[in-house]
Amino acid sequence: MSGSMRLDSSRFGESPKPAELDPWLLWPAVALLLIGLVMVYSASIAVADSSRFTGNKQEFFLIRQAVFLAIGGVAALMAFQVPIRTWQAWSMWLFLGGIVLLVLVMIPGIGSVVNNSRRWINLGPVNLQPSELVKLFTVLYAASYIVRRLPEMHSFRRAFVPMTLVILLVGALLVAEPDYGAFVVIVLIAFGMLFLGGINGKLFFSLGVVALVGFALIIRFNELRWGRFIAFLDPFNNDPLGKGYQLTHSLIAFGRGEWFGVGLGGSVEKLLYLPEAHTDFLLAVIGEELGLVGVATVIGLFALVVHRAFAIGRRALLLERAYAGLVAQGVGIWFGVQAFINMGVNVGILPTKGLTLPLMSYGGSGILVNCVALAILLRIDWENRR
Repeated sequence: MSGSMRLDSSRFGESPKPAELDPWLLWPAVALLLIGLVMVYSASIAVADSSRFTGNKQEFFLIRQAVFLAIGGVAALMAFQVPIRTWQAWSMWLFLGGIVLLVLVMIPGIGSVVNNSRRWINLGPVNLQPSELVKLFTVLYAASYIVRRLPEMHSFRRAFVPMTLVILLVGALLVAEPDYGAFVVIVLIAFGMLFLGGINGKLFFSLGVVALVGFALIIRFNELRWGRFIAFLDPFNNDPLGKGYQLTHSLIAFGRGEWFGVGLGGSVEKLLYLPEAHTDFLLAVIGEELGLVGVATVIGLFALVVHRAFAIGRRALLLERAYAGLVAQGVGIWFGVQAFINMGVNVGILPTKGLTLPLMSYGGSGILVNCVALAILLRIDWENRR
């Protein structure tokens, strides 16, 4: 009875003590956020200084990223106060809201077009990127779906088909933007969670084959994607200003960094040679300025965050808190997959696609949603302890 009362009290706004928060999750995540802030400033100085859009102010992206972090911190504190049971109750409505936002972004006058992609909703001083919200909503919804259908998880018709149709709907909206990077991440989140939820192994293997064929067809019959794939196979033998341009300059940045880097602020590639240096290719600037040691540190911090997410999820499952456990592991899949893809693109082991490094790259929507996801992880761990 006393254990039940303690759990109930944890649902209604008790403030956590610092000792009750997992330091192996909290501090690596904070370190990634702060390193990201410093590196976004370093990587964006040349772009900010040379653009009329920024007023030629070198600190433009630094100030905005700091504001995004502050807003994300406040949102995280608020999200931590929400019981996991409440997230479960609202998961379907949040996911439906995310789909509505993906539809709205396609409407001219509502969705903003940047670099031939319609991914943002203009909200005055900032742009909202719905695909970032949908990543979190997919984790919450997939966990709720699996918990509701646990006895049917071995059924193709009852477990696999409904989830697949929903993900295909989201995927179609993302491809229409286009945002292939978010599409890949969301598909891997959803089907990774289905695997953890106990879906039939043969079915999961067949699903993987179908997904690979589907992605191959999308790449082959899209001129931009096919050009990037060809450039990825041999970037240095392409037109120097063609589709292999970003990758070649990213690889040059890593090569210049060697073991310990050229020093913070000393990157040459960020001086308008490497496009999107403060967003998609932030790791390349880290590699150039901080060297292999800096890149290894970032990878180690991500490994700690992902490991703790899965450990928290396992603990919740042992306590028979299935929804909380699946959400924790879903966040771990999300952060791990997105970080791996971004790093793979930067070092040339994956084709180039527009996907940021979670917790670090410049962007308000991404930082906000990442902070909320971390708060939910910490909340799950806190409820586990109580």
